[in-house]
Amino acid sequence: MPAPAKLSFASDILPMFTGMDVAHMIKSMDLGDRDSVFQHADAIYKSVVSGHMPPASCGEPRWTEDMCAKFKQWQEQGGEP
Repeated sequence: MPAPAKLSFASDILPMFTGMDVAHMIKSMDLGDRDSVFQHADAIYKSVVSGHMPPASCGEPRWTEDMCAKFKQWQEQGGEP
């Protein structure tokens, strides 16, 4: 079985964050910055996979299972830029 394709922050992960996500989280982390996202990847993953983020009250769609899996794969691959 071939290895999974390498994912990158710029083309695969950043587009999963909405402008509202970035603006809302800027005080605790910069979701528009690869280094910040990679540093907080465990917490981000736990929040999106559990359905706690984004909160239902904000009107933003929750991440799908595929989106969560893609994020985890990017993290496990070392968080390419």
